[in-house]
Amino acid sequence: MEILLLGVGMQGKAALHDLVNSKEVIRVKAADQDVAALKAHVEDRHYGSKVQCEYLDASNPEQIEALFSENPDVIIDLLPIPFIDSVASAAVKHGIHLVNTLYTTPKIKELANEARANNIIILPEFGLDPGIDLVLLGEAVRNLDRIEEIMSYGAGIPEPEAANNPIKYKVTWTFDGVLQAYSRDSHILFDGKSVKIKAAEMFSPENIHHIEIEGLGKLEAYPNGDALKYTNMLDIDRSELQNTGRFSLRWPGHCAFWKKIVDLHLLDDEPVYVDGKAVDRKRFLAAVIEPHIQLGAKERDIALVRIEVKGERAGENVRAVYQMIDRRDLKTGLTGMSRTVGYTASIGAQMIGKGKITGCGVLSPIKDIPYELLVQELRKRGIRITSELTTLE
Repeated sequence: MEILLLGVGMQGKAALHDLVNSKEVIRVKAADQDVAALKAHVEDRHYGSKVQCEYLDASNPEQIEALFSENPDVIIDLLPIPFIDSVASAAVKHGIHLVNTLYTTPKIKELANEARANNIIILPEFGLDPGIDLVLLGEAVRNLDRIEEIMSYGAGIPEPEAANNPIKYKVTWTFDGVLQAYSRDSHILFDGKSVKIKAAEMFSPENIHHIEIEGLGKLEAYPNGDALKYTNMLDIDRSELQNTGRFSLRWPGHCAFWKKIVDLHLLDDEPVYVDGKAVDRKRFLAAVIEPHIQLGAKERDIALVRIEVKGERAGENVRAVYQMIDRRDLKTGLTGMSRTVGYTASIGAQMIGKGKITGCGVLSPIKDIPYELLVQELRKRGIRITSELTTLE
């Protein structure tokens, strides 16, 4: 199969590595704005003629059209968020399957009927979080008869010995993206009641809890995004669901630091004027801090997703836990975050190309990705998923 890869940043490099090492993929056209850096990377990795490098200005519709007109089997879109809708629209127009790792947009939902009519698969939300977590969520729920609680956890953190700065955190995607995530409201279910948590209250002590992860120790969890929208995709009785939430994990102390930053209004959306010039607060913070929180050459990160579901199975009260932990591969230099996002997107594209995913239209990792197949493919790449079911008193 032939794959068109759009965007070859940190996660894109992992996707490219995986595609090049696949016997099923005969050609990869990789397109990025910094084509010189892309070519240097391809040459340094000795990828050879299997990879064709192209310059891409994603804001130029003519360039998108030219790339799509060559009719690859599947497109992997790892471009920034602003381009997600235009890429999806062009993919459906040209009749090409598409995988991306971003949250589904209203525009992509609108494309569902047209994609279905053209027998095209659009697979969004297929990276780490969202992505692997949603596949695990779907599997966990399908294995229980009744659901009372769903808790979803995700983390991209440095190993303890690399958490050697004031915020105990290092960058594995973009710090600007992290700060944007620190500025969005959350929605959880607590004791059967819908609770909305404003971004300014995300790091408040009453919204933080701790969780013990075997092999890692104690981590603190803070609310991250809308957990309730995914319950609508699950075949469960919503009236019996008492608690559900999506949470990010950090080393202890991280949330207390950022609570002070929030209280000092350094993450406010409104610009601050300095000498008559408007300054975006989050972009300023990202530009100042990001250079000083990079992983060292021999330091590793930890990528983690964990799904905990409580309910009933065969008349017994049970708790199901599905978990994935991955770390940076120092041989390739690829971080755990890059591997679990980029490899997963590559796996999705290859499963589509090989006809392993049935259906068409806009699909969801929750219900449309075969769990066992994903587990097998991740295991081939050294990424392991564990599961356990315990009976509760």
